[in-house]
Amino acid sequence: MTKSELKALSEAPKNSQPNGQGASTPKQVRRAAPTNVSSEKPLRVAELFAGVGGFRVGLEEANKQLGKERFQVVWSSQWEPSTKRQHASEVYEAHWGKEGHSNEDIAQVPAEAIPAIDVLVGGFPCQDYSVARTLNQAAGLAGKKGVLWWQIHRLLEEKQPRFGIFENVDRLLKSPATQRGRDFAVMLASLADLGYSAEWRMINAAEYGMPQKRRRVFIVVYREDTPQAKRLRKDPAGWISKDGVIASAFPVCPLPLSGMLPGQPATFPLEGSLSDLTEAFNLRRRDVSPFANTGVLCGRDVLTTKTVADHTGPRRTLGDLLLPEEQVPPQFFIAKTDLPDWRFAKGAKSLERTKRNGVTYTYDEGALPFPDPTDRPARTIITGEGGPTPSRFKHVVLTPGGRHRRLTPVELERINTFPDDHTAIPRVTDGKRAFFMGNALVTEIITRLGRSLARSVAGT
Repeated sequence: MTKSELKALSEAPKNSQPNGQGASTPKQVRRAAPTNVSSEKPLRVAELFAGVGGFRVGLEEANKQLGKERFQVVWSSQWEPSTKRQHASEVYEAHWGKEGHSNEDIAQVPAEAIPAIDVLVGGFPCQDYSVARTLNQAAGLAGKKGVLWWQIHRLLEEKQPRFGIFENVDRLLKSPATQRGRDFAVMLASLADLGYSAEWRMINAAEYGMPQKRRRVFIVVYREDTPQAKRLRKDPAGWISKDGVIASAFPVCPLPLSGMLPGQPATFPLEGSLSDLTEAFNLRRRDVSPFANTGVLCGRDVLTTKTVADHTGPRRTLGDLLLPEEQVPPQFFIAKTDLPDWRFAKGAKSLERTKRNGVTYTYDEGALPFPDPTDRPARTIITGEGGPTPSRFKHVVLTPGGRHRRLTPVELERINTFPDDHTAIPRVTDGKRAFFMGNALVTEIITRLGRSLARSVAGT
């Protein structure tokens, strides 16, 4: 990407239109008047990029655990471009109806069409950051789906919710490949310019007892007039270690604050305009991101540190979630004649490949367990989990009866802590249900974050 293209990208929230169309965004940010947060009224939530409703499932479970409705989803949006049927939206509507749900391009939805909200949530599409893509394919904010961050930015500016909870893959902290951390720096600076403080944590669900090794970055934002933002600004280190919404939900072992690079301080400013910030990262061409797995944003100042999960409770494994062998449909069992192909796909290999320009190279990959161990959390589910074709990345387990089989849609839902058969609606195939779970999040993480946020609000 050229310097001029990067400059245009970084200025997107100030003078571009949603996906290049629509009315321009005002240059002056409107500051919301201070408001009192009621501990009795539910927090009104809008869910963006809703998929099959992972955030909503998590927040509704938080309501149950809290014994009261602390979160009320008043509006949601799910739209998948370039597809005739909107399968995920159909699943969402099957559970919660069409009222207050939008199945159109979010870039074409005016802010006035969305009711007043207290919390904006969403797992914005991650394909442009995902480790499932090779480094030279990971386009970050410049990718077609990466730019959807600016739709979150637009609605934060227009709706001014008090809080936000957002999720993405862990590669977000080090995107793009040649300017590690540039995209996250631009995102944080754009939040600060809108008048929000923020905290983030890269959470591996398995490290907190959940049944999947799934690493995702969670970002919680606070409007500058909220008690949470004021407490964060007063003691950023304490907010990271014990007082913050994320730390309360996901405790960490006490560690000294340290930067990501040798000799780099744990605090640093994000200086200049978004365009200047982008150019600074381009010039430095970092190979290591300045952002650790945990941090906070106070104004344009960043405090970041490495943390380690502190969990002493029960730990669920893949084996805890498996259906009895007799309940598994026949199509999920692998024929003995197909096992060699599965073993090859899972095994270590060194293959000679040829590029389009005729240059040959050796492609190496290590072995994956075959079958998958059932006494540990599952590996990360990916969107290609479904279907009978042998694959390196699909889960295969060995039954007590000595038969190899793939995972069923219900088991994939359990791995992401969804209710059984959440995605089982008419005309949705098992392969599509597996695709949904590859795109989904672990709902229990949202439950814990929601419960922590609700308690923080009630305490203020």
